[in-house]
Amino acid sequence: MKYLTGFLAFWYNFIIGDDWTIAVGVVLALALGAWLARSHVGGWLWLPLAVGLVLVLSLWRAVKAPEARM
Repeated sequence: MKYLTGFLAFWYNFIIGDDWTIAVGVVLALALGAWLARSHVGGWLWLPLAVGLVLVLSLWRAVKAPEARM
């Protein structure tokens, strides 16, 4: 059981890490990209735009945080 909890803790820390909002943004971007690909819409541009959007939102939240101003 110790190995299983260690394995699950590793994957949680690897995927979620410090900021769970980035992980959610990536999952949503991939899901929307898959949906666009299945609906035969030119969705190839969506993933780079989504990555940029998640990056900008993450940096905005980091700069806005009070502990970042110390």
